[in-house]
Amino acid sequence: MNIKKTLIFALALTLAVLAAGCRKSEPPAAAPEFAWQVDKFADLRILRYQVPGFADLTPSQKELVYYLSEAALWGRDIITDQNYKHNLAVRRTVEAIVEGYKGDRGDPQWTAFMTWAKRVWFSNGIHHHYSNDKFPPEFTPEYLAALIKGSEGAAFPVGDSGTVDDLLAFLRPILFDPDVDGKKVSQDATKDLVTRSAVNFYDGVTQAEVEAYYKKLADPKDPTPVSYGLNSRVVKKGGKVVEEVASIDGLYGPHISKIVHWLEKAAGVAENDRQRQVIEALVEYYRTGDLRKFDAYNILWVHDLDSHVDFINGFIEVYSDPLGMKGSWEAMVNFKDLAATKRADTISANAQWFEDRSPVDPRFKKKEVKGVSAKVITAAILGGDCYPSTPIGINLPNANWIRKNHGSKSVTIENITYAYDQASLDSGFGKEFTWSDEILERAKRYGALAGNIHTDLHEVLGHGSGQLLPGVSSEALRNYHSPVEESRADLFALYYIMDEKMVELGLLPSLDAAKAAYDGQIRNGLMTQLTRIQPGKTIEQAHMRGRAMVAHWAYEKGKPDNVISRQTRDGKTFFVVNDYVQLRRLFGELLADVQRITSEGDYAAARDLIETYGVQVDPELHREVLERYAKLDLAPYSGFVNPVYTPVFENGRMVDVKISFDEGYVEQMLRYGKEYSLR
Repeated sequence: MNIKKTLIFALALTLAVLAAGCRKSEPPAAAPEFAWQVDKFADLRILRYQVPGFADLTPSQKELVYYLSEAALWGRDIITDQNYKHNLAVRRTVEAIVEGYKGDRGDPQWTAFMTWAKRVWFSNGIHHHYSNDKFPPEFTPEYLAALIKGSEGAAFPVGDSGTVDDLLAFLRPILFDPDVDGKKVSQDATKDLVTRSAVNFYDGVTQAEVEAYYKKLADPKDPTPVSYGLNSRVVKKGGKVVEEVASIDGLYGPHISKIVHWLEKAAGVAENDRQRQVIEALVEYYRTGDLRKFDAYNILWVHDLDSHVDFINGFIEVYSDPLGMKGSWEAMVNFKDLAATKRADTISANAQWFEDRSPVDPRFKKKEVKGVSAKVITAAILGGDCYPSTPIGINLPNANWIRKNHGSKSVTIENITYAYDQASLDSGFGKEFTWSDEILERAKRYGALAGNIHTDLHEVLGHGSGQLLPGVSSEALRNYHSPVEESRADLFALYYIMDEKMVELGLLPSLDAAKAAYDGQIRNGLMTQLTRIQPGKTIEQAHMRGRAMVAHWAYEKGKPDNVISRQTRDGKTFFVVNDYVQLRRLFGELLADVQRITSEGDYAAARDLIETYGVQVDPELHREVLERYAKLDLAPYSGFVNPVYTPVFENGRMVDVKISFDEGYVEQMLRYGKEYSLR
């Protein structure tokens, strides 16, 4: 399965330049008093996003957004449980303490508990959302016991016959022992990836057993294969390996029933017949769990280009599966940003031009690029694996044969990138890590535009480019699939953003904007993304591995011509691009190799490329970067609270939906725990 989602933390192009103080051209109107940042704790900050244009929707469209939003929020328990089998018990314990503790909330350990609790909410579990490491509480087991026993009357998850003492005994190793389920997703290919991963996609089975199970199911000659295992958990029952399939009567059935309820209401107010068919097809898939029906839904969804309101909802991206098969549940509701969509339309209209001139082997190019639709959207609600951390771009569906025969949808989420922009003004990050005032000014002038264009190219064209050779499985690269796929899309974008065609099409004012993109890519891949890595750790997250691989490969291969130089000033390290033309040539060369690896399913080459250039961290440089970053008092990761939608009824009929932005982070998490959770 090809992964087509660019996470917000994978915004390599814009992270530094947004922090440097750049603004988008023609931003949506923002009230001066709008509070973008809601909270800040640990390595995280919580932001708000505006929803410009919501007031202009028709009453029926607002009603549709409301119903789809309810469907999106009802999957929160699913993603929490998928991330780790004990996460729901942990989260419900947290909620009970936060609401019910009657002791001293001025105690320093209470502050430590609340920081940890906020992290659990943010990550939808006890493992870091990016590194996958279990984050330890900075309070004692004894204090946890005092919290639980000091919350008399609170609804703890003790079951019918359990006690709080049983709960404490159960939680102690889960929370405090680093050797118990310490890694959500293991990337160590020398060991069993399944048994060493805490993610809740497998139970009682080994990697070899899982691979053998799906090998029997897959037909290598099937030109339209389903995405095997996407919506299931593999377990061993009575000594036999079986799938538990998600459906209204199966795995996660009670939650899916709630999702279906709201989807059916949404179908009743669909904007047109095609959109209604899309929603009904998704409902039918949820009722049966049949992946053929999921493919049918995706085909209908790809061809729904006229609807103003759109959504994603389901088991989709496979980043959290060490074997790259099982989809994490996610949802997003959105509507078109009509003015900004013109930019994406220009790119998609020229998709064949870009494909034909790609520097890859002709055998790996698509002879006819079909159905590449693109739009810029305004996110209205985030759910599941899109909440609180969210993508800034999406390209779906993931099935290669659907993309080849029917096309794909690519979106850039402009109100999310704008919120990032506004919250990052004047942070000092850009000045600290940028070599010269000239480069910094170029970033301020062009960085946001270059970031948006890069995202468009990455999503609209990069993921949709190229093709697999006959007989090559989309799962052939296994644990290296995700970083290779993300680097492939990045390289496609990087190669073409420096092409004169971008100026000719009116997408960039000049190639100086492309230089800002190159500066950001190299700086982030070689240095600044290390702010997200703990000392002594290697790079494990797929997007980060991909970015590091691209930057380190280009740095090493460009050394003979001094394409990129490592400079030092006042004891501080900087990486400087000296030859942008040569760097583009290197990006093209690497793109050709990465496409070959993908098209041929060359696992060994994928492993060597990622392990050589995308995993290891220079400890001295890492120490320096962390020290410089710490002085800025910033948070390397961001997420969002959702707006609140309140329906307005007259005579039992919904006539309007009001939107508000004043709900706090803790307040929203506690409310979601009550309103969108089944005990």
